[in-house]
Amino acid sequence: MKFSRPKADLYVPDNAPPPEAVRRTTHLGIGAHQDDLEFMALHGILECYGRRDRWFGGVTCTDGAGSARSGPFAHYTDEQMMAVRVEEQRAAARIGQYGFMAQLGHPSSAVKEAEARESLVAELVGLLGESRPQVVYTHNPFDKHSTHIAVLKAVLSAIRRLPLSGRPQQLLGCEVWRGLDWLPDPLKVVHDVSRRPELAVELAGVFQSQIAGGKRYDLAVAGRYLANATFLDSHATDAATRVSYAVDLTPLIGEEGASLMVFADSVLEAFSAGIRDGL
Repeated sequence: MKFSRPKADLYVPDNAPPPEAVRRTTHLGIGAHQDDLEFMALHGILECYGRRDRWFGGVTCTDGAGSARSGPFAHYTDEQMMAVRVEEQRAAARIGQYGFMAQLGHPSSAVKEAEARESLVAELVGLLGESRPQVVYTHNPFDKHSTHIAVLKAVLSAIRRLPLSGRPQQLLGCEVWRGLDWLPDPLKVVHDVSRRPELAVELAGVFQSQIAGGKRYDLAVAGRYLANATFLDSHATDAATRVSYAVDLTPLIGEEGASLMVFADSVLEAFSAGIRDGL
């Protein structure tokens, strides 16, 4: 499989032939940055971990050059930081037993521009067409990170270019730079991520360039899982100890899928109506 960026990286932890590794995928995570998958798509990783009939595949779209850094990484150049982040993502793929890990290496600036994003979209069309996953995890339309929104747009464009028979059964928009606890309950996709808490800790801890560099994502994401589980239902005891949320974007990839803006407006209107009714 050919990618457009010279530093793109396709890694197969168990050394299966790359075409075979991609084709066995059942759950695919497509994130903007290194560590996004481990924080937003933990449900898919857990669904496949230790299985041979399910495989999680990972795609990271950008090169990680613009990440915050301090402490031991304070004086790293963008080139050095990119190299570190690629290796961290490979390590997470080994720990999580991913079927494959593709790091496409696009600059964030290019991903955020519609015309420049076309090369990313073409690569995603190829990866989705080869892997044919049942479920795709990506960013949600209410995320406040502009690169995350750009990747979501790329994912939608890519899926819509596939024949209907080749599209995933489910597309999920997940939490990273904005939680989804505010979603009206009927619109929440609730994922129990209580299993293997030690695996979640190990996956998060891989990304020392971020943690030691001044961003305690490992603690923040674990705290979100715990809070989601407790605040999910005020009238019932906790059914899970850790919960992540997603919004179901599958209606956007059907034959007559609505635009992303129309979809977002409908969700926001449902949220607003619920607040008004309560008042």
